[in-house]
Amino acid sequence: MKKVILVTGASAGIGKDFAKHLLQDGHIVYGAARRVDKMEDIRKLGVKVLEMDVTDDAAMVNGVDTIIKAEGRIDVLINNAGFGSYGAIEEVSISDAKYQLDVNLFGAARLAQLVIPHMRKEHFGRIINISSIGGKLASMLGGWYHASKFALEGLSDSLRNEVEQFGIDVVVIEPGGVKSEWSGIAADNLYKVSGNTNYKPLVDSFAVIMRKTETKNADPIVIVDLVRKAIEAKKPKTRYSGGYMAKLGLFMRWLLPDRLFDKMLMSQLK
Repeated sequence: MKKVILVTGASAGIGKDFAKHLLQDGHIVYGAARRVDKMEDIRKLGVKVLEMDVTDDAAMVNGVDTIIKAEGRIDVLINNAGFGSYGAIEEVSISDAKYQLDVNLFGAARLAQLVIPHMRKEHFGRIINISSIGGKLASMLGGWYHASKFALEGLSDSLRNEVEQFGIDVVVIEPGGVKSEWSGIAADNLYKVSGNTNYKPLVDSFAVIMRKTETKNADPIVIVDLVRKAIEAKKPKTRYSGGYMAKLGLFMRWLLPDRLFDKMLMSQLK
């Protein structure tokens, strides 16, 4: 059945892939991002492009209002906008840390607030929050990114139990390694913040691991298919995971006590 879908962060990476493939599936897809010039290719395919900064409340309100005026409803919200602010916690400015949470957490929460009334009227809706296995396990040098994703996971759990009574499902997607521009941006930010500090040896070792895993990362279609399952299932799972090291990483985090898990992570840097 054709659904009206809003995808944030649709200018690049898996967000753009969500928009393209869901459009091909026959849905009405709105792709939202700050960089509308980067979405000309999907606009030509038929994706309806919206300029939206998820830290700008007016932009989010206007975006949702635009969809409601045109379509009368929003069936699916895919909160995909996000980035990784990497660097030692000691050295990441609090203003940068707040911005990380503004994008990865508060933007998703605000859009959920905006779409829920419309979903409640239809007694149907899917809010799909793109988290990460980094919302369940945390590595060094990504503290604020992990904080944002851990918080998104908890927010999703609370929201799921609040809105289920209205026919609205909340689903978390937890990607592992996926081919995109994300890791390159994170690595550049890491070196900018902590590349010439007391943490440099740790940064250099961590960057080697990031480069090695890039060749092993999964194609974005793996995560697209998880989103498809979340949309198409009569009763979706609360969480779906996939991508490089996703299943194994989540299993090891569940299995191992904290100190042993820490040792396992640090051993990868040697």
